[in-house]
Amino acid sequence: MLETETVVIGAGVIGLAVARGLAREGREVIVLESASRFGEGISSRNSEVIHAGIYYPAGSLKARLCVDGRQRLYEYCQSHQIRHQKCGKWIVATGEAQDARLLDIQAAAAANGVELALIPAQRLKEELPDSSASSGLWSSETGIVDSHGLMLSLLGELEDAGGQVAYRSPVIAAESDTKGHRLKIGGETPLALKATTVINAAGLGAVPLAQAWNGLPDSAKPRQWLARGVYFSYSGRTPFNTLIYPVPEPGGLGVHLTLDLAGQARFGPDVEWIDKEDYTVDPLRMEAFANGIRQWWPDLDASRLQPAYAGIRPKLAGPEDGFADFRIDGPEEHGVPGLVNLFGIESPGLTSCLAIADMVRERLRGN
Repeated sequence: MLETETVVIGAGVIGLAVARGLAREGREVIVLESASRFGEGISSRNSEVIHAGIYYPAGSLKARLCVDGRQRLYEYCQSHQIRHQKCGKWIVATGEAQDARLLDIQAAAAANGVELALIPAQRLKEELPDSSASSGLWSSETGIVDSHGLMLSLLGELEDAGGQVAYRSPVIAAESDTKGHRLKIGGETPLALKATTVINAAGLGAVPLAQAWNGLPDSAKPRQWLARGVYFSYSGRTPFNTLIYPVPEPGGLGVHLTLDLAGQARFGPDVEWIDKEDYTVDPLRMEAFANGIRQWWPDLDASRLQPAYAGIRPKLAGPEDGFADFRIDGPEEHGVPGLVNLFGIESPGLTSCLAIADMVRERLRGN
């Protein structure tokens, strides 16, 4: 059995940020990744939005880590020359009922320290002449980032600090006791690895791995639901140069317009609850997309929508259960020394990655 000090399971943006932070503290760090490259899971299947911290309940981990992480991510991108743009976004209403909901969103954002400007229809028509929205909120702190470039930078700093990533190394079994943590690793060359500290940042696989983890109390093993969201790209240009979101819907933020760093538009994600991991994009969902978009952009040319890709949110609450926060479970939560489990790290996980890494290190103080 091989031995090491610290293992991070998962080489997505969260795992890389955590591993980088621990390695820069002087720890010996190995990242175990089941895929052949970093960031092939949730981290490569999102909208690459830097969120402001608008929608989450005040005091929640999502609110706190998003607001802190967003500022730190902008600073990191600037200092490390990672492509990004603080392009801002609109949250638009279509009718009196949604106009009233904008006030609730504005108040919730203010409770998180995020200022949104409420723009009435007349001025909104000047800002978004091609939109039929009745009113809108303007978020100046929202942006977009090159997520691959971000992960590449985190990986480089991890390796500069002496850490390493082992690819094609899925963790297929885990056990913890007073002597440490033992991991069974599959792949082409199966082996056993013993570690003093383990961080489970396996994304969609974090909960299933924890559920089979010997020595972890059953009370610390949550249930997970999967919510697929598909994206449609839009050929050619749109008349918009900022992000546009409708009023949120249950389970997500509604079908919204995001832009890549070249200005190309894509729409999504929607919300579809599924039983198993499946990234299929059903072209028939395009009609529902078009109907939703036309509520605020009546001149949409639906023939220019094309199926793009799908992502899956690892949720800790089902479709009828409402809000569920991030879970960053350390020894104080589950009683197992040297173990941190990251559960339900969906949006705003990308925005929060550096702040999450700091919280993991806090959970490990003294371990």
